[in-house]
Amino acid sequence: MKWRSLLPRQCILLIPFLLMALEAVPIDIDKTKVKGEGHVEGEKIENPDTGLYYDEYLRQVIDVLETDKHFREKLQTADIEEIKSGKLSRELDLVSHHVRTRLDELKRQEVARLRMLIKAKMDSVQDTGIDHQALLKQFEHLNHQNPDTFEPKDLDMLIKAATSDLENYDKTRHEEFKKYEMMKEHERREYLKTLDEEKRQREESKFEEMKKKHGDHPKVHHPGSKDQLKEVWEEADGLDPNEFDPKTFFKLHDVNNDHFLDEQELEALFTKELEKVYDPKNEEDDMVEMEEERLRMREHVMNEVDINKDRLVTLEEFLRATEKKEFLEPDSWETLDQQQLFTEDELKEFESHISQQEDELRKKAEELQKQKEELQRQHDQLQAQKQELQQVVKQMEQKKLQQANPPAGPAGELKFQPPGEHKIEEAPKQPAGGDQPLPPGHIQEPAAGTDQVHP
Repeated sequence: MKWRSLLPRQCILLIPFLLMALEAVPIDIDKTKVKGEGHVEGEKIENPDTGLYYDEYLRQVIDVLETDKHFREKLQTADIEEIKSGKLSRELDLVSHHVRTRLDELKRQEVARLRMLIKAKMDSVQDTGIDHQALLKQFEHLNHQNPDTFEPKDLDMLIKAATSDLENYDKTRHEEFKKYEMMKEHERREYLKTLDEEKRQREESKFEEMKKKHGDHPKVHHPGSKDQLKEVWEEADGLDPNEFDPKTFFKLHDVNNDHFLDEQELEALFTKELEKVYDPKNEEDDMVEMEEERLRMREHVMNEVDINKDRLVTLEEFLRATEKKEFLEPDSWETLDQQQLFTEDELKEFESHISQQEDELRKKAEELQKQKEELQRQHDQLQAQKQELQQVVKQMEQKKLQQANPPAGPAGELKFQPPGEHKIEEAPKQPAGGDQPLPPGHIQEPAAGTDQVHP
């Protein structure tokens, strides 16, 4: 499907004249003469990651929409303006119930994922009282006001967000690469400061030697020129350079047979040129720089060939480019090692920014250390209180044990009476016969201290 080939870094992702009936000029190719294995018809081609933070959600939405016959038919007749204006998004109301249900489910999963990301971010700075609804506004690829159902507005927002983000993708990559190079230089200079004069001179000499060795490479052809394409034709495709034909070349390198050369297919054409300059086995060759070189080559060719700026090269655009003077007599191509990637002022500003970040991290570390010491102090205080309580409990248990088992004398007698107990004295023994009945008429005298009962 056409929009699958557009997904990686295209201006219009979901859309793209997906099933456009644009036909290439028929070309007969004897592929037995071509090196390597060609693309098998019907074979699924994995699209590279777009680099967007919602890449998986985007792909899943495309997969689901592809299953609806009505939507697929509308895409066949849609043009770029209809898609970008949001007209195509309104067709979502006519898709099947099953498709809408699945899209609803995908949106709920995406909203849940974003909320988890927000919570994790806030937890990392120990923030509380998170307003998820307010924070969701920063994500422009879905309608956060309706987190439960996938509506035409969601499709429209997804298309516009992907379009905008991908248009800025290359710019962001260039900025990150520039920071990477400045960081390398900053770290190199900081390392030199730690060395004595003799070692510093050796390191400087080694650095200059590696730069010279890296720059000593074969000539790099101008990307997109006849010489560059013929080299690919001969060395990669294994064909006779005298039989170079632009139409055949286009067909050979349209890997997914969609009648376009997309950005990834173009970048693959520059591998031979890049191998002249970069070798992963060489210490002096930086593979990050190689990918930046590849990106710049692709951008240059797109700017020269892609007339309608849709980030795709048609056969017509390709053939028209081969008729230009620049195709036959191009200017020399300057590789990264021949360019000034940043100025001293830019480096100083970058180092100043790093210094500020280091100061902030140092202050944060000091605050964390103070918090750690305070927590340790509180811990020690609690431990001391715990020990005091344990001692009191131990003393109380010992006292209870003593009360339950009072100390005894040498003969085993108690040295003191437990509270509430009194020693009972033995009663005097009765004389013999004392328990005999009294004679008639004899009244026993009452015991002293008792009340007498009178008749």
